[in-house]
Amino acid sequence: MSPLLTVALGTALLGALAGALGPFAVLRKQSLMGDVLSHAALPGICIGFLVAQERSLPALLTGALVAGLIAAGLIQLILRFTRIKPDAAMGIILSTFFALGVVLLSHIQHSGGAAQAGLSSFLFGQAAAMLASDVTLLSSLAVLTLIVLATFWKDLKLVAFDRDYARALGRPVAAMESLLAAITAIAIVAGLQVVGVVLMVALLIAPAVAARQWVEGLLPMVLLSALLGAGAGVCGALLSSTARGLATGPVIVLVAAGLVLLSILFAPRRGLVWRRA
Repeated sequence: MSPLLTVALGTALLGALAGALGPFAVLRKQSLMGDVLSHAALPGICIGFLVAQERSLPALLTGALVAGLIAAGLIQLILRFTRIKPDAAMGIILSTFFALGVVLLSHIQHSGGAAQAGLSSFLFGQAAAMLASDVTLLSSLAVLTLIVLATFWKDLKLVAFDRDYARALGRPVAAMESLLAAITAIAIVAGLQVVGVVLMVALLIAPAVAARQWVEGLLPMVLLSALLGAGAGVCGALLSSTARGLATGPVIVLVAAGLVLLSILFAPRRGLVWRRA
């Protein structure tokens, strides 16, 4: 498999994975949660490096996943035991974890030695470094996500649209929200090498926002969002290959943002142009 095909396939899988999960965050008005989980990954990456004493990808990604899950758990605790609003709680955790990550990254970069070289690439991603093994991992995660969504679809749908009604029906709302946070954190960690900590949230949210303009219902939204995410991934990978040194992750995000703009303007019934016509 050629390097370009590997990157294109990997970014398509990542876009589809993030796109399928994005609608649940958008409909629950928790778009900031993706931002929290992605930024919270940075201190986990740094701690993973300090523990392994080398740039070991399994150690770095394990640290990122653990940090993301801890951040999600802290948000749930704040919401349960305080009167702090969700956006404020997420903002506090996001800024705290990211600040800790920046401090740790600065410490590592000034500690000497060549092992930390390239650690900062996780901030903005480095899709060109994607290997066939990464594509296999993304494929496995995509299948796992599909199984989880299919298994718990009814409860996830209720939680996405009306968590209070779901709780009144006796559904396991807290468990479903924790499950969504966990699989979202896994997807974000999988995408760190491609688009990085800073931009991963855009790949999670933009396809979902674009899809929301075109369709009604959760299932069509999830399917279209996954398709748009995959399309943004492939287009971004191909466009970045046309110019030397053009970063793939930011190009993917710009393509996704372009899809949002087109959807806002031209989507039937909801689009600005449609409504003025």
